[in-house]
Amino acid sequence: MTNKQIAAAFDMLAKLLELHDDNPFKIRSYANAYLTLRKYEGDLTGLDKEQLSSIKGIGEAISDKILELRTTGEIKTLKKYQDKTPPGVQDMLRIKGLGPKKVKQIWMELGIESPGELLYACNENRVSSLRGFGEKVQAEIAEKTEYFLMSKGKTLYHAAHGPAELLLQKIKMLYPQFRHTLCGDVRRLMPELHGIDLLTDMEPEKIEFEKLEIESSEEGLHYSGMPVFIHHASGDDYGKELFVRSCSETFLAAFPAEALAGGDEEVIFARAGVHFIPPEFREAPTAIDLYRGQDYRLIEVTDICGIVHNHTTYSDGLHTLEEMSEYVRKSGFAYFLVSDHSKSAGYAGGLKEDRVQEQWLEIEGLNRGYGDDFVVFKGIESDILADGSLDYEDDILQGFDAVIASVHSILNMDEGRATTRLIRAIENPYTRILGHPTGRLLLSRPGYPIDYKKVIDACAANQVVMELNANPQRLDIDWTWVPYCMEKGVKISINPDAHSREAIHYIKYGVAAARKGGLTREMCLNTLSREDFTHWLKSK
Repeated sequence: MTNKQIAAAFDMLAKLLELHDDNPFKIRSYANAYLTLRKYEGDLTGLDKEQLSSIKGIGEAISDKILELRTTGEIKTLKKYQDKTPPGVQDMLRIKGLGPKKVKQIWMELGIESPGELLYACNENRVSSLRGFGEKVQAEIAEKTEYFLMSKGKTLYHAAHGPAELLLQKIKMLYPQFRHTLCGDVRRLMPELHGIDLLTDMEPEKIEFEKLEIESSEEGLHYSGMPVFIHHASGDDYGKELFVRSCSETFLAAFPAEALAGGDEEVIFARAGVHFIPPEFREAPTAIDLYRGQDYRLIEVTDICGIVHNHTTYSDGLHTLEEMSEYVRKSGFAYFLVSDHSKSAGYAGGLKEDRVQEQWLEIEGLNRGYGDDFVVFKGIESDILADGSLDYEDDILQGFDAVIASVHSILNMDEGRATTRLIRAIENPYTRILGHPTGRLLLSRPGYPIDYKKVIDACAANQVVMELNANPQRLDIDWTWVPYCMEKGVKISINPDAHSREAIHYIKYGVAAARKGGLTREMCLNTLSREDFTHWLKSK
């Protein structure tokens, strides 16, 4: 059982209690436990009761329920409320932005008991008649419900790649005389995928699934809760099958058909007169020309020299500024741009002006201790207000080494207003990086609509860097817009948006997405050396 699954149980418990008008104290306790457990970076499955209780915000009662969940697979209190709540209503509670109070009203007053029924009711304009809803709220609910239904059955890459690699190791150990390779979405590093695709030259009916801990049922094969798809090919067809199942349809259609005569992938590329193209970059046909007669070099994790966009206990991070800085330094990076939330982000403990000054003094003290070995830069993630302005006066903004401008509120603007808002923030002379430009959360919340070309063009005109937020639930800007950024000369900063020490390693997911878009080392901001990054900070 993963940390995510344990945290999700308390999230659902809090929502079900609120749905049934239970004790507000308990609801708040379980909701807080969810937030704490979701951010916890260690392995909850290996902690005893005393260790669990020592986690800030997790007392004895919560610890007992965690242990109960780990040993029995369920929490009795949660099971009690699940048993008296229709499964479809529980699904509605999982729709982002649709809280227990609204779900209860929809359930009790309209008799709706599933997301599908809810979407149908929205399309028939029945939800707007509820007290406190109206047409605007109904439209938002319809959009979120449609997205929820569309996303169901998908998994994020960061949750799938570990189990996929483990399954591959197991089948190789069990049947070493055969060839086995991951293919499909997981090999292409797709941010969202439908399951684990595995190619083998072993006859699938001879695979002993129980020895691999693969569950087989009428619904198909599952491993670690994810669908598994077994594909078979043998002889010279194996390489061809692997190639076909490791690229997009448009890439495959543009690839010379005569090159697919057989042999391994290296032979296939050589036959086409093209250098080997990594599976993650086999998306657009333009990749074929980039590798024809030359070896195009995509960015790699080892190219990243500094960590940009991070949070500490000054706002909503889990670790102190010193703890974060030391971890970044000991992880082998040359610099660290801290960027806590700004004052408008009250929900995240955003920094008022006096706290900004306090943090600057601490940074200066840390840098005196580091000398020439490492440097901490003064940054901020400044909220973009509704009109596109930033939420500090110029005398504060000019004191930062770099300002990351991001939208965190009022996400329901139309494309015109949202685009104008971002462009105004980009044109602010203190903005150096545009943070997670659409605010999306993969499989949870679609990004708000923007005119990408206008936003990227504005970044080019104002020497603003575009963020590729490496948090695996964001990966925002989407990799499909990396080529246009490069075409316009807009550098991309691959930023972990880390709220804990270990989360700086989200960088690997950002690099994976950047490679899909064809990003090179030269077009990434934080591949700059400490000296060159310092020069960039002073260049505007």
